[in-house]
Amino acid sequence: MPGEAKWYVVHTYSGYENKVKVNLEKTIENRNLVDLIYDIQVPMEQQVEEKDGKKKITFKKIFPGYVLIKMIMNDDSWYVVRNTRGVTGFVGPGSKPVPLTEEEVKSMGIKEKPADVDLEVGENVRVISGPLENFVALIQEINLEKGIVKALVNMFGRETPVELEFNQIKKLD
Repeated sequence: MPGEAKWYVVHTYSGYENKVKVNLEKTIENRNLVDLIYDIQVPMEQQVEEKDGKKKITFKKIFPGYVLIKMIMNDDSWYVVRNTRGVTGFVGPGSKPVPLTEEEVKSMGIKEKPADVDLEVGENVRVISGPLENFVALIQEINLEKGIVKALVNMFGRETPVELEFNQIKKLD
């Protein structure tokens, strides 16, 4: 189906994965391509490192040198992604990008953005993963397209604004 968004793998210079993601997000916003490019992910895994008796949480890229993009493939979307600084090309033979199969998407641990979210602005949620785990956050803004909430977390006696992904938070009972 030509109008269906699929996941594609883009090869980048090593260490440029997050820069490519940020640059693409800016380009999508500037050129109003939100109806063509839906999601950009740099899959990460959480690791706990122990140094000098202290535990430190770090995030390591699962696929260094690659960025996953959910998009509708056409000349415009291909051109924008291909000509983003840091991108060396799509994964696939020659100039023809090959979309990932459903099985590949599942095996890579790509978390699809939930379509409906039972959250409201002004609601308190608990952070269930990441560096702010077990903190309570007050939702200020919900962005369904990006799958994030902007929230305030009380740290050291002050309200600190943070961005949290839907999979990092849980409603308080």
